[in-house]
Amino acid sequence: MSRLPKEERPPREGLSFLARAFGSLLLIVLLTAGATATASLLKLDTIITPPHDAPPPVKTHEVTEAKPGKPQTIMILGSDRRFSDIKKNNPLLEHSNPARSDTILLVRMDPHQEATAVLSIPRDLKVLIPGYGINKINAAYSLGGADLTAKTIKSLFGEDFKINHIINVNFGGFRQVVDELGCVYADVDRRYYHSNLGLPVSAHYAEIDIDPGYQQLCGQRALDYVRFRHADSDIVRAARQQDFLRSAKDQLNSSSLIDDRDKLIKIMQKSTQTDSSLRTVKGVLKLAKLAIFSAGHPVAQIKFPPVYSGDAETGEYVEASEQTLLKLRDEFFHASPKVKKATKSTKKSKKAAKGTSGTARAAHAKLVRARTAGEDLVARTVASHRLGFRLYYPTRLTPNGRYASTVKDGTTVDPTPRVYTIRDRAGRKHKAYRLVVLENIQEGSYYGIQGTNWMTPPLLEKPTSTTTVNGRRLELFLSGSRLRYVAWRRKDAVYWVSNSLTLTLTNAQMLGIAGSFTHLGS
Repeated sequence: MSRLPKEERPPREGLSFLARAFGSLLLIVLLTAGATATASLLKLDTIITPPHDAPPPVKTHEVTEAKPGKPQTIMILGSDRRFSDIKKNNPLLEHSNPARSDTILLVRMDPHQEATAVLSIPRDLKVLIPGYGINKINAAYSLGGADLTAKTIKSLFGEDFKINHIINVNFGGFRQVVDELGCVYADVDRRYYHSNLGLPVSAHYAEIDIDPGYQQLCGQRALDYVRFRHADSDIVRAARQQDFLRSAKDQLNSSSLIDDRDKLIKIMQKSTQTDSSLRTVKGVLKLAKLAIFSAGHPVAQIKFPPVYSGDAETGEYVEASEQTLLKLRDEFFHASPKVKKATKSTKKSKKAAKGTSGTARAAHAKLVRARTAGEDLVARTVASHRLGFRLYYPTRLTPNGRYASTVKDGTTVDPTPRVYTIRDRAGRKHKAYRLVVLENIQEGSYYGIQGTNWMTPPLLEKPTSTTTVNGRRLELFLSGSRLRYVAWRRKDAVYWVSNSLTLTLTNAQMLGIAGSFTHLGS
């Protein structure tokens, strides 16, 4: 391999960041405002004795007490309000404006596995709700709250599928927790835009205006981003939520949790319901000990396969066969093989990257030439000298990939790089750009090319491994067995390729695109 020019060699890595004292699960739970386990470690007596205005515990017969040291499965619900508020406020709300479970997340900690398993249940999943018939699974919450939702999930995966704890989160708490923890840097895959201006009431839904690119999301914007579902499938939406939570997990540390513990506890108490066992010292300590043991485990995201059915009259469903459900259950209970498989897959990708030429590798990765499209896209931006560092673009894209148009003031405009300013946590400004590539509009699949002169963005703190392609040292970032990011560094900037939220691109394609980066001018 040829050596890189001196100016393109990456700087030496500095000291590593402080080790995180709390595990992946605790931070996932925390960021959905369900930080019962984390807060218990910090201030056990306060959590167990909640104030008089705290919501009551979840009433359920579907929770099974776990034996000490045994695996535990936690069901986390994200809802717009508590099911109990229906009768308290107005019985008619059950029909006209029912409480909804916007998010159903299963998390499993197992001391005998090498990863913490996370499975998002699509809200449009077609299920048999016990006592009510066929419907979407989120209807279970409207009909019977957390108890019926848990009963439905157990029926879905088998009666011996045990749920050990339930945490029900109100979205208002989510906003407050994100703000209290200093917001979250997220890699936004595309433009998210909707305005109700000029539309009939029947066409109104949540407004949003978030540009693509790596950026800091706070409070309401963070909630808008993770909840967005118009023109998105439940599969993409679940992937976006898990991606946001992974980013949050990687950015937080134990000191920030300890410093903010009193405020976080108050937020949790007002916006989070738990099953009654998490109101006892015994129940909290049992989960806390397991969480500490699992602190060093990676998070294994169990991917729900996208199979759709339905029509305009019945609405769209996500369907899962009995065989699919058995496979998901097995992956959820045995997260270790997925982690091992990821390591094996990465080694194969690295070997392929080192052993082939650029042209052969592109063919193997099923990429097509895209130099002209890239030149046309970036030429005007490069000529304007707005960045102050080189703007790199790929000369290879996926066969279906094309640069995405965007929406400005309600009008669709031609593709163009987004050039913007991003602030680090100290408030210092850095230049950045983003290229958005549309892979499949029906599946909501977009991938991106990012560059910035912020040399230490949180996203690039912990590469899984490294490899060399075309003389460049690439940093690899895995999500399960697929590459989520591939990055490389110059002395004055860092660059990366972002896979789609559903990890559509293969590892070979990610490496091929990153290896094809070039620039205009000197």
